[in-house]
Amino acid sequence: MCGRYTLTVTLEELMVRYMIDETMIPFHRPKYNVAPSQLVLAVVNDGRINRLGELKWGLIPPWADDPKIGFQMLNARSETAADKRAFGAPLRCKRCLIPADGFYEWKTTAGGKQPMRIVLKSRSIFSMAGLYETWLSPDGVRINSCTILTTSPNALVAPIHDRMPVILRPEDETLWLDRAVTDLDAVKPLLRPYDPDQLEAYAVPPAVGSVKNDDASLIAPYKADEQLEFW
Repeated sequence: MCGRYTLTVTLEELMVRYMIDETMIPFHRPKYNVAPSQLVLAVVNDGRINRLGELKWGLIPPWADDPKIGFQMLNARSETAADKRAFGAPLRCKRCLIPADGFYEWKTTAGGKQPMRIVLKSRSIFSMAGLYETWLSPDGVRINSCTILTTSPNALVAPIHDRMPVILRPEDETLWLDRAVTDLDAVKPLLRPYDPDQLEAYAVPPAVGSVKNDDASLIAPYKADEQLEFW
């Protein structure tokens, strides 16, 4: 699964990367430990231009009785999403990009679970494939939410975890965002493991395990024999 990631760039860098002229986002600071149920930045296309906004991480289907179902919808398996009641419709017409510059997974080692950060070798922003939905409560509360699609791991991630987020190639992002494209045969080929030669992984401090921690120290390279205080 994909349960934590980083987005440490500025709002201006995001707007340039996704060709966005203006946004209603009032403030953005670097995030070193993005976690489920938080509001996350996402890119959608309105048919003319890309737009940057916030979605709650954990998709809430329109038919849900309780928004807490979102905690079970953090990720969607790309291989079966089309057949799932919650994900089939948005896969056809409500696709989004979730910007990131790294994601975390925990590797089983002799000393326990070691958090690893996976990044592009270029250290640039990448786009995780996402789906979004809008849920309306009986009393009129609206929640816009999202999920991140996952796929089988590539050769780099496989020794760390059995799943990884779908990372889209930059040249495929326009197709993914195009709401006029509702043919699943057109977008399914995009849902594949990312080229492992463009990624690298390194160990990071155990402090990333707590969502209370969110600072630059979490992405610093870590040696397991270091004796540090995190809590």
